[in-house]
Amino acid sequence: MTPTDFDRLIDRRNTASEKWERYRDSEILPMWVADTDFMAPPAVLRALHERIDHGVFGYTTTPGALIEQVQLRLQRLYGWAVRADELIWLPGLVSGLHLACRSAAAPGQAVLSPSPIYPPFLSAPRLSERELIKIPMRRSGGRTLIDLEQLEAAITPNSALLLFCNPHNPGGTLYRREELEALADLIIRHDLVICSDEIHCDLILEPGLTHTPIATLGPEIAARTITLMAPSKTYNIAGLGCSFAVIQNPELRQRFQRARKGIVPDVNLLGYTAALAAYRDGDDWHRAQLDYLRANRDYLLREINAIPGLKLDPIEATYLAWIDVSATKLENPAYFFEQAGVGLSPGRDFGDPTFMRLNFGCPRSLLEEAVRRIRRALLNELPA
Repeated sequence: MTPTDFDRLIDRRNTASEKWERYRDSEILPMWVADTDFMAPPAVLRALHERIDHGVFGYTTTPGALIEQVQLRLQRLYGWAVRADELIWLPGLVSGLHLACRSAAAPGQAVLSPSPIYPPFLSAPRLSERELIKIPMRRSGGRTLIDLEQLEAAITPNSALLLFCNPHNPGGTLYRREELEALADLIIRHDLVICSDEIHCDLILEPGLTHTPIATLGPEIAARTITLMAPSKTYNIAGLGCSFAVIQNPELRQRFQRARKGIVPDVNLLGYTAALAAYRDGDDWHRAQLDYLRANRDYLLREINAIPGLKLDPIEATYLAWIDVSATKLENPAYFFEQAGVGLSPGRDFGDPTFMRLNFGCPRSLLEEAVRRIRRALLNELPA
């Protein structure tokens, strides 16, 4: 797929798109929820057409070819040998966070979560009737990182689970191996389980950086890790609902499976079909998308940091920009930017009201128009 294809404007209005329906009766550009405005890879579209042409959509099991593709992928990218029975297929990654809370922590036990963070990290423990302990993240060299000192200080005998996100949403940080090793040492010393959301692991924008699943650091941390992954963000197939957990500890895996039984449904057959095609035949499209996203990121860094009152640090991974709006002194940043014609994700939902999250996984023309609206509104609002 060429960059020109990513420039294509696809009208998503009147398609029941969560992203676009929020502003269906306005001219506000939706730059909030984390799906892209790119058409899925041609290989995925072909596979879906073929499956639909078959015409029978009964109950289904996980295709053996998909299991094999995921095993080969994990081995090729990370040197990670995962058995088929260590893969648990889920209709969405958020359900994996909830299942982790229910299976790795008993009612009343504490679940630790960094903050700011993707909102379900903060809601899953409470909805599971577990205590939530938020760990403030720290900024270091323009990167948002979990604060290991504050994490260790917050751990009590009642603590059971750490929810972790790498690459970080919304900060865009990709953790280095040595940072993960320090975290793994802490997890092991304090007898915790870690649930690592790695859904953005294929969206590394900074050249020279590679993703390291924390479970690959050694058998001790692998035995304490629930890893969550999915093709949904990478190939824009989130609406088809296919993700998976890797749990190599048999006892932990059994508890996880027991927690989902009768509650969390299986993946639908079109989700399986899309995932298989994406992982098997989507590499060229994926590389082209990364080039396009890097260019969008570089444009956004230049333009946002030239607007008075805004600050954007480097983005190592994801297509999400975590913009510091604290200098604007706006009482309600989300409302202000909506009035300017741009729908962003409020930082308060992630745990920090002084930021806003912008999704730049869209054609450049949409991104440029959003920046124009933001610049115009702030230049009119802020004193000279």
